[in-house]
Amino acid sequence: MAVLVAAAMTGCAGQKEAKTTSGINLENLDTTVAPSQDFYRYACGGWMKNHPLTDEYSRYGTFEVLIENNRKQLQELIEGLASKQNEPGSLAQKIGDVYNMAMDSVTLNKEGMAPVKAEMDKIAALKDKKEIIPMVVELLNCGIGTYFSSFVYADPKNSDVNMFQIAQGGFNLGEKEYYLDNDSATVNVRENYKKYIAKLFTLAGFSEAEAQQKMADVMEIETSIAKEAFNAVQQRNPEANYHKMSYADLKKTFSGIDWDTYLKGLGIKEVTELNVMQIEPLKEVEKLINTLPVSKHISYLQYNLLDAAAPYLSDDFVTARFDFYGKVLSGRQQNSPRWKRAVSAVESMLGEAVGQMYVEKYFPAAAKERMVKLVKNLQDALGERIKAQEWMSDSTKMVALEKLSTFHVKVGYPDKWKDYSNLDIKKDSYWANACRANKWGLDDMYSRLGKPVDKDEWLMTPQTVNAYYNPSTNEICFPAGILQYPFFDMNADDAFNYGAIGVVIGHEMTHGFDDQGRQYDKNGNLTDWWAEGDAERFDARAKVMVDFFNNIEVLPGLKANGQLTLGENLADHGGLNVSYLAFQNAMKENPLGDVDGFTPEQRFFLAYATVWAANTREEDMRSRTKSDPHSLGEWRVNGALPHIQAWYDAFNITPESPMYIAPENRVNIW
Repeated sequence: MAVLVAAAMTGCAGQKEAKTTSGINLENLDTTVAPSQDFYRYACGGWMKNHPLTDEYSRYGTFEVLIENNRKQLQELIEGLASKQNEPGSLAQKIGDVYNMAMDSVTLNKEGMAPVKAEMDKIAALKDKKEIIPMVVELLNCGIGTYFSSFVYADPKNSDVNMFQIAQGGFNLGEKEYYLDNDSATVNVRENYKKYIAKLFTLAGFSEAEAQQKMADVMEIETSIAKEAFNAVQQRNPEANYHKMSYADLKKTFSGIDWDTYLKGLGIKEVTELNVMQIEPLKEVEKLINTLPVSKHISYLQYNLLDAAAPYLSDDFVTARFDFYGKVLSGRQQNSPRWKRAVSAVESMLGEAVGQMYVEKYFPAAAKERMVKLVKNLQDALGERIKAQEWMSDSTKMVALEKLSTFHVKVGYPDKWKDYSNLDIKKDSYWANACRANKWGLDDMYSRLGKPVDKDEWLMTPQTVNAYYNPSTNEICFPAGILQYPFFDMNADDAFNYGAIGVVIGHEMTHGFDDQGRQYDKNGNLTDWWAEGDAERFDARAKVMVDFFNNIEVLPGLKANGQLTLGENLADHGGLNVSYLAFQNAMKENPLGDVDGFTPEQRFFLAYATVWAANTREEDMRSRTKSDPHSLGEWRVNGALPHIQAWYDAFNITPESPMYIAPENRVNIW
């Protein structure tokens, strides 16, 4: 969801074997490297050697280990239902039928493109530009995005009320640079993308010449929108993405788009006010709809249908899609086995229903209790850190502490589960069910328009290996999926748990005060609550982080993007400082000794680093550097720790170390 500031703690995990009560697995280390030379290799080199990349992965780290474990557990639960005759309309029937259809390669290969043929023909029959928006809505009701996107969520400046919002979209590579940059790596992606578009059209029965023409039409439209779109950094500025207007003004400002038809097609009766997040790309869409021949729009709409449907069609479509998005964009060599894709499909359509089964079997109540206590300790520590900041005025501190005290904490799973009784799963086609599931999700979202925001709703399923902070609800959320080793271990000591899940908790809390989160108050409203001069002092300190990461060379000739990753880097920095303080506080009551030759402080930082252990392909590194607001795992260790004095003290890092940063040049915010 566009308004979610996700703290996607993305990537890395150790195994349980050889685990001691310290939680530190000595096999993860590479002691041939000194911690002062390359702490990431020192802490994670053994793990990386023992977990080489397989053809299926573009990156394999601790997150992927947990995702694999969770997926096997889900497979067992889902196949248990899929093997039985279930009561029609029951969740068991819905879950089982989706899985069985996803696994039925014989039927899918026999059908070919038949499941989308009627819709392809309907698009081909368009004669007039007035028919474009009705078709856009028809596709959207099947979950297929085209020229722009729309959603219902909290008004950024009135967070209690759900508001209709429009955001840029329509270019399937996601980042505008893919269409505009001319370095060799980007040109390679773009040329392969063109081949992929043409391939889908040939698979759909068009001649090579027709496919080439249609590809050119698609690229013309996507490139035109991309030119006017906000880049990833611009999208991180909440104020720049807020343009509230009346519905009458929307119709006046973008008169070339039939908004009445658009809303009616989505089942929305009335909109009085809305937010257009990005004006310029929507203006470009209006121009394209009214100036380009309808034939070009037909090509574009047909391509979006084929691209969205490809994973649900025959193997030749699945392979074509994987060859581009999997191989070219991320460097993967082979697709995931069918059963994994089938489990993911069930999750995408019936996520919380699967989550309910998962937590009942695999998430102990004791884990939730311990997490709630950890969160409270981290809140106290962040409060201490806020009070201690000399650069911040007392009035801003007071409001910051109030915001911290009102964090809405979610652990494990939601108290109220989604109701899927209105979602029909039939035995007609795999793609038809994907459409119905998307329609169910859209109807659920659009039905909230004008109603109070449900602050108890979860924006991730419980089985997700991730965590997030959402500024609109001032909430931090830790799904059950991430609450296991190497993030969280009920049997490990405080040095381990504060270094791993403690930093994750502190990371999410710090998002409430990063360059984006700090612009929202305790109620989730986008408003300036900082005393005069404090924001400028914050920005000056944040610039140290931006400049530091801008100078990191990820690959030869490719630098990290310090502005894009600022929020996540600040959250890592704050998470480390806050969790370390909470750990020191905990040790006053429960002192720890050395284990395996490591002090408690050293084990804290080793646990943190292990969370980011991963092997990553070059293609994936390039893609993430262009689009991911998170730094690569190596730099979440080697880029974050040199700004933390406690790390220097723990490992006796001296000015001779290549990782050493003079104290006056270190980031110092939270």
